[in-house]
Amino acid sequence: MPELPDPRLEFAFEARVDVAETLHVGRGADEVVMFTPITGGTVDGPRLTGRVLAGGGDWSTTRGQVTELDARYLLQAEDGAVIDIHNRGFWRADPEIDARVEAGEDLPETLYYYRTTPFFRTDAAAHRWLTSSVFVGLARGEAGQVCIRFFEVL
Repeated sequence: MPELPDPRLEFAFEARVDVAETLHVGRGADEVVMFTPITGGTVDGPRLTGRVLAGGGDWSTTRGQVTELDARYLLQAEDGAVIDIHNRGFWRADPEIDARVEAGEDLPETLYYYRTTPFFRTDAAAHRWLTSSVFVGLARGEAGQVCIRFFEVL
């Protein structure tokens, strides 16, 4: 049987997602649930430009040192097409790094794991390519923003 090729990644675009203050939702026996409202942002890259629409949010569940992310929001392409994004992922870092990031320290992404797997929906013909490929996102937090670079898996 022939071997499968290793996957390659192609940069598609970067979203700079503006966020409001995170809200505490609740605490279970072994988890903490938080909600971060999405208030806007920009989209820029070789394959998509536009903006992040206000009104979405990210529900996060922390268990131990791992935070599961579940964000849902809308992008609006430069041509006016609306694109739904459901972006799930994980944040993890050792406690010292986690505390430094929470304090707003700008650290290299190699010190923590902040990855997402987005799923896109749109009926706009020009952007249907988003709905028929697998993507991964590499993220980092910035002051009042989350920056996510989206790559198509080839």
